[in-house]
Amino acid sequence: MEGKVLSLQQRIKTFPPTPHILILTSMIEIGKENELTFINKTNAGLYLSDGIDEVLLPYIHVPDGLQVGDSLSVFVYLDNENKPIATTQKPLAYVGQFAYLTVIDANEHGAFLDLGIAKDIFVPYMEQRVPMEIDEQYIVYLYLDELSGRIVASSKIGGFLQVSDFDVNQGDEVQLLITEETDLGYNAIINNKYIGLLYHNELFEPLQPGDVKKGFIKQIREDNKIDLSLQRIGFSHILDLKTILLEKLEKNQGKLNLGDKSSPDEIYKQLKISKKAFKKSIGGLYKERLIEIDDEEIRLIPKSE
Repeated sequence: MEGKVLSLQQRIKTFPPTPHILILTSMIEIGKENELTFINKTNAGLYLSDGIDEVLLPYIHVPDGLQVGDSLSVFVYLDNENKPIATTQKPLAYVGQFAYLTVIDANEHGAFLDLGIAKDIFVPYMEQRVPMEIDEQYIVYLYLDELSGRIVASSKIGGFLQVSDFDVNQGDEVQLLITEETDLGYNAIINNKYIGLLYHNELFEPLQPGDVKKGFIKQIREDNKIDLSLQRIGFSHILDLKTILLEKLEKNQGKLNLGDKSSPDEIYKQLKISKKAFKKSIGGLYKERLIEIDDEEIRLIPKSE
């Protein structure tokens, strides 16, 4: 085969199927989204290429009107024969990501998770933090298996999280994936990289593992632990709330059935904020002579007064 450019399928057959070989010799990435070009049609489906390697797209996943030379975004995985297959189905997660997935089958060797496509994801028994049960959901990390090159997952997520050299700072807006409840609050994966904590006494809405939330870095402690908040940090947060309150008052004929004596639950029900943040906001508006306050109501002061 000297001097011959091998296809991805040939490389998998020629060499031991490890992810190192797949990554180093192929431009097509297993477990990722690939932008490929339609180059040929066969009885089994269409062949797509990145200019070097080729992968089969079965007809069941071929969009209408596709022409030779057209480009297409596809997800690529290995089938049971270690052959690369493309699909236009969008998976629930990609290699290198954390996700909250459902177990659809399990045996003594491991569990199979629903990835949202025709191919399920295997979690070896040794990669299960607790024994997985059918129909239950778990936070897992997707990666390429060293022996088969296939996409697998692990619920022992600690080893895949970065614990120092953070690229976030206090006050930054981040994406959070809620992982589990603890005595102190809820652990959450930050930007698919780090772990942080939302404290119970600072939460004003119910949370569940698998929830994806917008959050903020409250502080990064000296021990590299990260504290999180679902509310924006600092004075800018109060400015935002003041604007929101004024808009709500204007839309509600200048009145809002919330005041100094309103309960935290009622404040959160209407505004999705804590009572502490509410009182700071209305205090600022009162000092600016924009509102009047009593125990159960705030009123917008007309501009003519």
